[in-house]
Amino acid sequence: MAYHYDDQNIFAKILRGEIPNDTVLETDHTLAFRDIEPQAPVHVLVIPKGAYVSYDHFAAEASDAEIVDYTRAIAKICAQEGVSIDANEGYRIISNAGAHGVQEVPHLHLHILGGRRMGRMVQPAK
Repeated sequence: MAYHYDDQNIFAKILRGEIPNDTVLETDHTLAFRDIEPQAPVHVLVIPKGAYVSYDHFAAEASDAEIVDYTRAIAKICAQEGVSIDANEGYRIISNAGAHGVQEVPHLHLHILGGRRMGRMVQPAK
């Protein structure tokens, strides 16, 4: 499958330092920062530094090092933000992909949401 990456998207600009962010964690392959329009007390965006459009693109083409780094970064952020299961809180992770997933920025990003009880993620189909 061919994935088209737009290097002018807002997250690419953040990665290049053209747009500031409120960094939560940065590793060799991952950048995490607070959402500018938080939907919960904890709302962190986690992006790979590589040019990946969606999670399936990342899973298919990222190196083992990128995948491990990204996954471990998510665990660190959940612990650091106090929403991990060990903190007895919990969280929701959302990643939108493509038109049906209502993806607004064509760069893989996960939303980590927590700090309060979340409502239903998707309403049942009728």
